[in-house]
Amino acid sequence: MHRMNALRRVDLNLLVILDALLLERHVTRAAERLHLSQPAVSHALARLRDLLGDPLLVRAGAGLAPTARALELAAPLAETLAQVQALLAPNAFAPASARRTFRVAMSDYGAAIILPGLIRTLRHEAPGIDLQICHASREGMLEGVLNGDIDVAAGVFPDLPGELRSTPLFEERYACLLDRQSLPADGALDLPTYLARPHVLLEMRGSGTPEIERTLTALRERRRVAVSLPHWSVAPQLIAGTDLILTVASRALDGIDRTSLAVVPPPFEIAPFTFVLAWHGRRGGDQALNWLNRRIQEGVEGGGRVPVS
Repeated sequence: MHRMNALRRVDLNLLVILDALLLERHVTRAAERLHLSQPAVSHALARLRDLLGDPLLVRAGAGLAPTARALELAAPLAETLAQVQALLAPNAFAPASARRTFRVAMSDYGAAIILPGLIRTLRHEAPGIDLQICHASREGMLEGVLNGDIDVAAGVFPDLPGELRSTPLFEERYACLLDRQSLPADGALDLPTYLARPHVLLEMRGSGTPEIERTLTALRERRRVAVSLPHWSVAPQLIAGTDLILTVASRALDGIDRTSLAVVPPPFEIAPFTFVLAWHGRRGGDQALNWLNRRIQEGVEGGGRVPVS
């Protein structure tokens, strides 16, 4: 009875506004997210401060910074709202008639693996769903998921923040791409040759391939990076006719023309990595996003094939 009386004193819409404020850390942006006026959100923040006995968000530069109490509330609040959403709309998502845009972050590598099958699935099952694909560093992807700018990210994320959830898509290993004429006579790549050659590095804003560098550091070795690129498309063209080596995830090389190029294992053991989908825990009740995540996972597992009716 005491709990029911306490709930009667609380306008649950205030919790939705608090969640938006904690996401945006800006009154105007929170108002835009909620389709409310700025004064309405400011008034709600004043009521929340009075209700919880804490400033919750204090001015910091052009935005707002959460207090310690607000940070404590963020995760349980997001989980609670997600559960309420699931409770009130258990069967709300109908793929065939849905109209929605998802913002998905992935690299060129992820796009090549995920998008062909996923797009075919969407056109077949949910033609009203649109995708906005963005490309960022690992850190940029996770930041986008945390602040709500990105719905789901596909990538390699060894250290996910506690607020995020993930599901594995596949395990991957590294391979080396070389010009076929630059291979040693026996067709194998040994460590001295690998270290003596210049390398091409694919990186986005400094994220690079830390797994390779960590492995070489453990071996007390270093490689020389002659060319650093933020995208994949031109990389194979740089290898042809040169002594350069490109070390990348093996699936990225599946469609390579091997007439002039060769794909060989690295001459040292690099630990495999897991490619995952990551989304915010507060989105657990978002059935449309759950559906999209399942379709991505099924597409990767099934090679992107779409059933024909």
